[in-house]
Amino acid sequence: MRKDFSLSNGKAMVNFTSKYCATHEQLLTSNGFRRVLEAYLKTLEKRGSNVYKYIKKSIEEIDENKLTDEIVNIFKLLIVLDRESILKLNAGYEVFLKDKDILINFIEGLYGFWRRLERYTIVQNTKVNYGFESVNFIDANTQFSKLILVTYRKIEENVIGSKPKVYRQLPAGGNVGLITNYIKWGIPEEYACLKNVPFIDSVLVDPPFIIYPKKNTRSGIFNECFENPIEDCKIDSDHWFCYPAKVGELLAYVYFHRDFMSHGISMCNLFEMATREEYENTKPDMIYVFGGKDDYEEIRTVFYEDKKNNIMVGYVSYGDAIDYFGYMKKMTLTLHNLIMIKRGYLPIHGAMVNIVTKDDKVANVIIMGDSGAGKSESLEAFRELSEDYISDMTIIFDDMGVVKLDKDNKPKGYGTEIGAFVRLDDLDPGYAFREIDRSIFMNPDKINARLVMPVATYNDITKGYPIDLFLYANNYEGDGDKLEFFKNAEEALPVFRNGARMAKGTTSEKGLVKTYFANPFGPVQKQEQTEKLLLSYFDQFFKSGVKVGQIKTCLGIKGKEKDGPKNAAKKLLETIKAIL
Repeated sequence: MRKDFSLSNGKAMVNFTSKYCATHEQLLTSNGFRRVLEAYLKTLEKRGSNVYKYIKKSIEEIDENKLTDEIVNIFKLLIVLDRESILKLNAGYEVFLKDKDILINFIEGLYGFWRRLERYTIVQNTKVNYGFESVNFIDANTQFSKLILVTYRKIEENVIGSKPKVYRQLPAGGNVGLITNYIKWGIPEEYACLKNVPFIDSVLVDPPFIIYPKKNTRSGIFNECFENPIEDCKIDSDHWFCYPAKVGELLAYVYFHRDFMSHGISMCNLFEMATREEYENTKPDMIYVFGGKDDYEEIRTVFYEDKKNNIMVGYVSYGDAIDYFGYMKKMTLTLHNLIMIKRGYLPIHGAMVNIVTKDDKVANVIIMGDSGAGKSESLEAFRELSEDYISDMTIIFDDMGVVKLDKDNKPKGYGTEIGAFVRLDDLDPGYAFREIDRSIFMNPDKINARLVMPVATYNDITKGYPIDLFLYANNYEGDGDKLEFFKNAEEALPVFRNGARMAKGTTSEKGLVKTYFANPFGPVQKQEQTEKLLLSYFDQFFKSGVKVGQIKTCLGIKGKEKDGPKNAAKKLLETIKAIL
């Protein structure tokens, strides 16, 4: 990012490296303040508000083309003088200042308009001009937020003529701060368009970070293409960023357009960020381009196996239709799973926990199922129920993991993510408030509201845990035992292979649907290879003593959305007590 400020698609980006405002005057005369003020005035004009009509009347005395300049000048005066003093010094400003209530509404509206934007501050670590170096990164964000808050208060106090009785210390600077670097990694010629895109080195989030994407569900599956989609992609490196992610044991370079910055930043709560030592001069296992512009009329959500460079490539083209974090997360996991299948490992769409009882017994449980099956909800209910019995409960994966066989042919589970992309609708109402201090919220007022929060460490998810229980999350049947076990692989495989679930609105699907192995993120696209793995791994599950069964979460049955997971959790707790 070369400019000192950009405003696009409801996202404001402040480049501290190009310019850092340390005084009220620097702030009010900055290009960024002018851009925000002009955008706010256009919003008022479009709405036809009384505030704008009031300002419009002043145009007879003030040149319309200089309206922004005059408002800036008045604000600069209001930093040091009260309203009455300004009127005595310059009667020409009377048209702006005579109605105190409307002027306060204008100031409050402008401040609210700024705070409703997604606000990002950026330091480019390799090019420090008049800004702050990375060592002062946190202080720079703190002081910038304080400057905006104090400027707003001083202006409003000098309009009112007195200090307020109640102060609300709201975050007024950036929601997110970034340090970026320009990294060399021996990029192949096919990916030359990505050469000058800066890598994110550090992220500072000021929670709660609440974003409002244009979409709230994901539709369809990702399809394979047989020509590298990156070669047809148009990339303006000044509008792009790269998040270097550790996805399980793999290294991924996730490139995203600035208009989808909130999704790119949300990755820091979901995937461990690679260190500079881990990605500099290193070819990644995966490259994902999110928000690329091309000549195709329809939105593309495709993957490509670059055999020449041994890179798995994901590509989602620019458009409002993909403005949902599920596209960012799931394509990344799809690329991971495709590589795992290729290497002979079995990717699992589900959740896994390591449970340690108060008498030091250990159980490792996998609950498998597609989106909305109730796996995460049942485990959260289990956590709440088992406080008197469980001393530690570590999440190994919350959505996607992989099973590998160790040197003794014993199956072990590994995670891919350090965080969880949680659907709020089916959780306890107080859950979101308990996690508000470290979460990123997405459309919290809508169906399929989500939050992204960290839940585990990278060391925990990559350690590898022997599997004791391997369960399918059945969310559509309520009769019979809440937890039942299969006798052999021939009995278990049809249930796991069919991947049936009652759709819960997390995707565009409705009703009872079936997805091969409950995993549309790799196994569906590579069914022939996955089928061989299923036969081999399920046979090994039973040979090694893993208890394989299904747990009835009832999450898809109307009226049982809350009690279903709780009852399933009770049965799971009873079973674990019995086997330990």
